[in-house]
Amino acid sequence: MNRKTLALPAIAGLLAPLLAACGSDTSGAASGSDIVVGTTDRFTASEESPAPFDPAYAYDSGVWNVLRQTVQTLTRIPRGGGRPVPDAARECRFTDSAGQSYRCVLREDLVFSDGRPVTAGDVKYSIERVLAIDSDNGAAGLLSTIDTIEAKGYHEVVFHLKTPDATFPYKLATPVAGIVSSDKYGADELRTGFQVDGSGPYTMRPHVRDGRLVGVTFTRNPRYKGDVKVRNEGVELRSFDDAEAMGEALESGDIHMMTRTLDPDQIEKLDGDPREGVKLTEVPGLEIRYLVFDTEAPAVREKAVRQAVAALVDRHAITRSVYGPTATPLYSMVPSTIATHSNSFFNKYGEPSRDRAAALLREANVDTPVKLTLHYTTDHYGAATAQEFAALCDQLNKSGLFAATAVGTEWSTFRPAQKRGEYAVYGLGWFPDFPDPDNFIAPFLDAGNFLNTPYVNKEARERLIPASRRETDRAAAAAPFQRLQDAIAEDVPFLPMWQGKQFVASRDTLTGVEWALNTSSDLQLWELGRGTA
Repeated sequence: MNRKTLALPAIAGLLAPLLAACGSDTSGAASGSDIVVGTTDRFTASEESPAPFDPAYAYDSGVWNVLRQTVQTLTRIPRGGGRPVPDAARECRFTDSAGQSYRCVLREDLVFSDGRPVTAGDVKYSIERVLAIDSDNGAAGLLSTIDTIEAKGYHEVVFHLKTPDATFPYKLATPVAGIVSSDKYGADELRTGFQVDGSGPYTMRPHVRDGRLVGVTFTRNPRYKGDVKVRNEGVELRSFDDAEAMGEALESGDIHMMTRTLDPDQIEKLDGDPREGVKLTEVPGLEIRYLVFDTEAPAVREKAVRQAVAALVDRHAITRSVYGPTATPLYSMVPSTIATHSNSFFNKYGEPSRDRAAALLREANVDTPVKLTLHYTTDHYGAATAQEFAALCDQLNKSGLFAATAVGTEWSTFRPAQKRGEYAVYGLGWFPDFPDPDNFIAPFLDAGNFLNTPYVNKEARERLIPASRRETDRAAAAAPFQRLQDAIAEDVPFLPMWQGKQFVASRDTLTGVEWALNTSSDLQLWELGRGTA
């Protein structure tokens, strides 16, 4: 996530009819047998965005983590990563050498949780619905290579693609390709409220308080047929206002595990001074943080201004002082642990240099100090974000070349304002939809990008991204990905800052914790069980 990440503002007057319609339990209490997992993700709805959990709209890691438990996809990423494997399908494969025809055959006797059969027609309906609604949140962009979908009989579905796309099996594993029923999801309208229905490992019951989803009870779906082995009968996902409150709940035993987002201080304390009965587990992660520049905004329209920021920023100082051992500097939008990564920004700008930044501004006849407002979200990535932006402003201002200020805003206001183009410079995080270099490039540079940025690189859209998708051997796509990363370093529409490590804290009686999050930060609640770790 979401990626890619989205939570929406609450309007109490709107939510009353929505919540009544989805039959939500407002108690927030889980049964005594449930495993309870904490998160700082917030889930709200608004008149502007009333359907946070509709697969045709949702494009946020936290929301996708709810959908993955409930809505089934044709394929899924296995617990340890790697190539997608069939889930709702019993087999999927490309049927041509060009990589433009992809065929899936559904499992026998597949049903939704209410007992209604799942057919190839439902798959076609679900994905065509996403493309037809084409929400402004950007989720449909993942399926942009689809030309037509053919349902052959009861079990067979064939995707005919506009261009070769080796990443297509990964895209079918994301919630945007979730299979839904036409009985509950209209063809041309979003499903409002918080209820989710599908054929996944769990059914769900939302808990709502004061117009906000405070928790979800997941109950094992006895009708589920797929690749996942469910190791528990139920899990409650409980939302907390901040990491401190979540940590206190873990120590007291009110919850059994806490996931995103732990504060760096919490991680260091749990690592250096473990609490009795609590353990800290590091799991592989691919989270990145970056700045975005609106290339049409007057303050940063001149490329030299963006390049000067890139030349000045000291990533090591920021990660060391703010995040400690939980983050490492990043010099590309593609993480260093992904094949085809290149240190393009370091190759172009080297070590932080005021002289180099000053020369760039001087050669472009830019008056200094350049006034900049850096926007960040206060409640979506953890409390350390404010410290990061304070440190970033301090670096820029000490150079004398910039007069920068940082402004923090709650995510429910931040994300809509960002999509409307109200910020010249702002910070975001990215949790990949799938672990492939394409997903750190195409969502930012391709047509219909989720940021809704004005920056256009025709070579990227028309030649380089399509060329990279023709290679089924992803290492063979190194050349176009190298050019793409270099192009970003040259134009600086985005400035990669750091790559994060991923941690989970849990009670030591919980098993399966090491599999609870995969590299894309996908929550896999079915892996959790009771016992002695």
